[in-house]
Amino acid sequence: MRIPASPFHGGGESVVINPATGQSIGAVGLADLAETDAAIERAHAAFPAWRAVAPGERARLLREFAAAIDAHVDELAALEVANSGHTIGNAVWEAENVRNVLTYYSAAPERHFGLQIPVPGGVDVTFHEPLGVVGVIVPWNFPMPIAGWGFAPALAAGNTVVLKPAELTPLTAMRIGELARDAGLPEGVFTVIPGKGRVVGERFVTNPLVRKVCFTGSTDVGKGIMRGCADQVKRVTLELGGKSANIVFEDADLELAAATAPGSAFDNAGQDCCARSRILVQESVYERFLELLRPAVADFRVTDPSDDAAQMGPLISAHQKASVEAYLADADVAFSGQAGTGGDGFWVAPSVVLPRTLTDPVWTQEIFGPVVAVMPFRDEADAIAKANDTEYGLSGSIFTRDLGRGLRMARAVDSGNLSINSHSSVRYWTPFGGFKQSGLGRELGPDAPNSFSEVKNVFISTES
Repeated sequence: MRIPASPFHGGGESVVINPATGQSIGAVGLADLAETDAAIERAHAAFPAWRAVAPGERARLLREFAAAIDAHVDELAALEVANSGHTIGNAVWEAENVRNVLTYYSAAPERHFGLQIPVPGGVDVTFHEPLGVVGVIVPWNFPMPIAGWGFAPALAAGNTVVLKPAELTPLTAMRIGELARDAGLPEGVFTVIPGKGRVVGERFVTNPLVRKVCFTGSTDVGKGIMRGCADQVKRVTLELGGKSANIVFEDADLELAAATAPGSAFDNAGQDCCARSRILVQESVYERFLELLRPAVADFRVTDPSDDAAQMGPLISAHQKASVEAYLADADVAFSGQAGTGGDGFWVAPSVVLPRTLTDPVWTQEIFGPVVAVMPFRDEADAIAKANDTEYGLSGSIFTRDLGRGLRMARAVDSGNLSINSHSSVRYWTPFGGFKQSGLGRELGPDAPNSFSEVKNVFISTES
C-alpha cells in the first residue's frame, strides 16, 4: 500500500497508526503556518480563472474528477481500512460516495440558476457569485464522504478549496488531492493541506483570503470556529455533535426495530454523529424489545475490518478507547457483544446500557463509541420530551405502524434528519444538517451550491 506523499514538511511529521493493530503504517509531513498561507494564496490566485471557466467546462472537469475516483475506489477503500479501521464494506461505500457526490454536483455549474423578478420600470435579475477560497476542515470519523460533501459543491459553484484532513486520518484526502490533479483540475483549485488543527485549521479562520469555513467535528471546537469567523463576518457551515433518539412504539414491528438498532448505533464503532445512541421504547414492550435486542447485539460481527463480513471495526485511537471505557465503567451494562482482537488495536465491544436517570452521562453526553442507552417512555408526549431533552438535534428514527403518529413525532422531534421505520440519515441529493447545537447550515441536496455563493441583485432600467 502506497502512502501518498505530502509536499508540506514545515510542521514536522505525524505518524499514521492502523487502529486495528495499533501499529504505524507510515508518516505524513505537516504544514506550518507559512506553508498554509502559501497554499491559501495559491488558491486565491487561482480563483479568478476558475470562476471564469465556462459552466460546461467546469462540469466536465468535475466529471473527470469523479471518473478518477471511480477508477481508484478499491485503492481508496484499502487506505481507509488501514488508516481509519473502517470495515471494507463501509470504506468502499465511502469512496463511491465521493464519486457520486462529484457526479451529482457536476450538473450544478450549468444549472445554478438565478431569478428574474418582476419590477416596474425595468428588469431585475439575480446572479450566484462564488465566494472565493473555501476552507474545509474534515474530521477523522468519515474522512472521505465529509470531504466530498464540502469540496464538491464548493468547486461546482466556482470557488477554490483548501482542505485540511484530520491529523489521525489524512491518507485518503491526500490521495484524492492527487487524483484531482490527475483529472485536470488547475493548480491551486483544490489543495489538501495535512496539518494540526491549531495551525492549519485555525489559519483558515483567521486568514482573510479564506471566505468560508466548513467544519465537521465537536461542538466545542465548532463554537470556537464560529467565534473566530465572526471577526471577519466570514461564512461558516458547522456539522457538530449528536445524541440522536431511536423511538420505538408498542405498535412497531419490534423484530425489525431490534434487528436494525445495532447497525444504527454501532456502525463505524459508534463514531458517528448520526448514531442512534439513545433508544426510547414504550413501557408496554420495553422488556420484549430488550429480549430481541440481546441476540442482535451478540451477532453483530466485530472483526478484522478488511474481512468482507465485518460489521464493526476498532475505535480510531487509544485515547478514544480509554474515553469510551470510562463511560462504561460508570454505567449499568445490560449486555455486550463481540470484542474484536488484533494485536494492540483499539477494540471495544458494542454494549447496551440502562441509564439510572435522565442525567446519566451515558444518556446525555456524546460518547462517540459503540454504546447505546435504552430507556422506557409512557406515551407520545413523554417520548417527545425525552427525545428533545438534549442540546443536540441531528438525526433520529421513529418506529410505528401508525403513519399519523409517525408524522406527528417527526414534526415534534427537534432534529434535522429523521427516518420513520428505518435509520436512513444521509443521501447526497437531500439536505443534511442539525438543529440546536448540532450545527449551522445545511450540506448536500440541490441547494448546497447556494451556500457557497453570494446572491447579487441587478436592476436594468428600460426607461432611460
